[in-house]
Amino acid sequence: MAAVHSAECILSEIGQPCDPSERNSTGVHGVVNLESSPDGTLTIITYHIKGLTPGEHGFHIHELADFSKGCVSAGPHYNPHQLPHGAPTAAQRHVGDLGNVVADKDGVASGRLLDSLVKLSGPTCVVGRSMIVHADRDDLGLGGHALSGTTGNAGSRVACGAIIALERPPARL
Repeated sequence: MAAVHSAECILSEIGQPCDPSERNSTGVHGVVNLESSPDGTLTIITYHIKGLTPGEHGFHIHELADFSKGCVSAGPHYNPHQLPHGAPTAAQRHVGDLGNVVADKDGVASGRLLDSLVKLSGPTCVVGRSMIVHADRDDLGLGGHALSGTTGNAGSRVACGAIIALERPPARL
C-alpha cells in the first residue's frame, strides 16, 4: 500500500451511514482532517465540531470503524502498544489518546493538534479506524476513577466517524 499523506473523518452521532442523506447534522457533527508533516514525523490534526455542550470533551481514535450499533461499536481506544491511558504529552499513552477539544459557548470546538504517535501509514496506521468525541472531559488518566486508566472517564460517545484516506490534501478548516 502506498504511503498515505492525508485523511479525513466526518463525525456524526451515528457514525457514517452508507447513504450520506442519512447523516444527522442536527446533533453533534463535524470534520477532522489529518495530514502528515512534510518530514513525516508529525501528524497535523485539525478539527471543527458543532453541537457540543460548552466545555471540554474527550477526543480519541478508537480501534474500529464499525458503527453497526452507533458509536458504541467502534471498540476501545486505539492502543497497539498496550499502554495505560494518558495525556497526548505523556511518556506512556494510547496512540489514540488525543486529550480534549474545548467547545465555546455556542458549542463549537475548532483547533489544531500536532501528534508524533498518530500515523497515516505504517504498522500503527490509523486510517480505517474511527475518531470519537465524548460527552465529558478526559481526565488524562489522572482522575482516580476506575475508568481513568483506560478511557480517561470521558463519558458516553456523542459523535464518531471513520478515518478515510484522501487522494488529495484535505480542505483547510
